[in-house]
Amino acid sequence: MASEFQRDKLVNMFRAFDADDNGYLDEHDFQALAERWKGLPRVSPGSELAVRVDTVVLGWWDHLAANVDTNKDGKVDLDEILAMVDLLPAMREVVAATAETVFDAVDENGDGRISPVEHRRLVDTWHGETVDIADVFDHLDQDRDGYLSRAEFTELWIQFWISDDPADPGNLLCGPVPTRT
Repeated sequence: MASEFQRDKLVNMFRAFDADDNGYLDEHDFQALAERWKGLPRVSPGSELAVRVDTVVLGWWDHLAANVDTNKDGKVDLDEILAMVDLLPAMREVVAATAETVFDAVDENGDGRISPVEHRRLVDTWHGETVDIADVFDHLDQDRDGYLSRAEFTELWIQFWISDDPADPGNLLCGPVPTRT
């Protein structure tokens, strides 16, 4: 069962994914998310990376539909998303594989690392709008080299999806986690 922190994090994710703001996720929301990712400069139409983006994003829809759409109505509501929290720790390799495609999509210049500017693009693409990420990159860049390596990014991505510890830096990967007031 999702903790209060995980709930806050997943509510934020749910809002970012709910492209038509109708209160549930369906295949169309994941198609819209894939299109946002394909708007990144390195994900050119028809490229191998564009195919991977489609495969990963729509694959997550297929996974949600099969595993948490309990009433099989083709819609996943917030409660069904929150149920996913219990499944994610056993899916570490699947989550890490997703990180590979996201990394490649965001690494605009293909240098094998994500800069603060590229990270900004990731957050804006994730949310479909500009989000205030003030000092977030400083918390993510644990070795303080000014970049996120593929290994760093993968660990942060896994933390984002699986962690229940607000102190884990990966929880900030897609922007600050709003808290209830």
